[in-house]
Amino acid sequence: MTAAHGAARAWAELLRLPALFTVPGDALAGAATTTLRPNHRTLLAIGSSLCLYEAGMALNDWADRADDAIERPERPLPSGRITPPAALAAATALTATGLALASRAGRPSLTTASALAGTVWAYDLGLKHTPAGPAAMAAARGLDLLLGATATAGPGHGSIAKAAAPSAGVLAAHTLAVTVVSRHEAQGGSSTAPLAALAATAALAGLVGSGFGSRGGPGSGGRPGSGSRRDGHRSGVRDAFWGGRSGPRDGEGGFLSGPRDGEGGLRSGPHDREGGYGLLSGPRDGEGACGLRSGRSGLRLGRSGFRLGPSGSRPGPSGFRPGQGGFPDRRDVGASLRTGRQALRGALALAYIGTAAKPLFHAALNPSPPLTQRAVGGGVRAMIPLQAALAARAGAAGTALLTAALAPAARKFARKVSVT
Repeated sequence: MTAAHGAARAWAELLRLPALFTVPGDALAGAATTTLRPNHRTLLAIGSSLCLYEAGMALNDWADRADDAIERPERPLPSGRITPPAALAAATALTATGLALASRAGRPSLTTASALAGTVWAYDLGLKHTPAGPAAMAAARGLDLLLGATATAGPGHGSIAKAAAPSAGVLAAHTLAVTVVSRHEAQGGSSTAPLAALAATAALAGLVGSGFGSRGGPGSGGRPGSGSRRDGHRSGVRDAFWGGRSGPRDGEGGFLSGPRDGEGGLRSGPHDREGGYGLLSGPRDGEGACGLRSGRSGLRLGRSGFRLGPSGSRPGPSGFRPGQGGFPDRRDVGASLRTGRQALRGALALAYIGTAAKPLFHAALNPSPPLTQRAVGGGVRAMIPLQAALAARAGAAGTALLTAALAPAARKFARKVSVT
């Protein structure tokens, strides 16, 4: 092994690089609670989270170097492969970088990142070995998820933290359970902590699997039926595909948007006397420049969606209406999508409990240091499917799948470098 390779491995051990794969999911799960697509500010939040997480890892070993010299002399600092000043300098530089990245996403994200950095330093330097230690670590993970939410939404969204609070609470509860177990990883000897963590894991899996407190309705796991005003132009199409409410009447299907069918989306006015084609928009069918409309025959956009047949009449046997042999009714599409999201959420909840439960069960049966360390590692890796399940619960299936894709890499690299 060359000197460069040895130094790189020492830093990988100090920073616990495999655990990095558990970090992006915090910001992505937070972004999902906003119902907005991940954007450049989300990437800034991920970068900030990674830096602050690694700062905590370096600071942790710097603060524990005396204890590690007795309990874990193979660690980079007690073994002399990395000097304490170098570890402290790395923690400081990473913290500064994390705060700088958060500031680029706006003042709310900088405020959240500052609280996160303060929690990390307080934990490593003073709270770790006190009764408040597990709670501080749990708060750090919850704040990390809130960082993703506040950064994605940007300035001017004061209710974002409230919307993200349930997901942050779930992630914090899991972190609390794992941290309590980790306090015995060097000495072992406690079956109580793994059993309690096992019970907490089962409870949290049931919670996220059932779609607790979903903003699309209890247990629905869907996006809200109507978006904010800044998303009003997308609400009609989005509602049609997410099964939300659209317009005052919805008996015949179609694409409508807004509480009075005037805030955007695909719509037509109350009258359809004229011929021609064009997209209609505006509250009174006169403010839009383009729309789809025909005269006495062909395709027109009526108050309740697509129709074929004579203008102003209901479709006859040869006419077309959603749900009658043509496009499926919007309600059927919405029900199918909700079923798919529920299935994805359930699968991710099972992956979460499957990752965490087995090593915790073994540690409860035999609370030796190796098995306890393995239980902690499993708990750390289980954060990935938990984050993915939280994103799916918020209706962001794509974000959930992207987060879940990080799990194989975390498992692969954990075989080479310990995450604890």
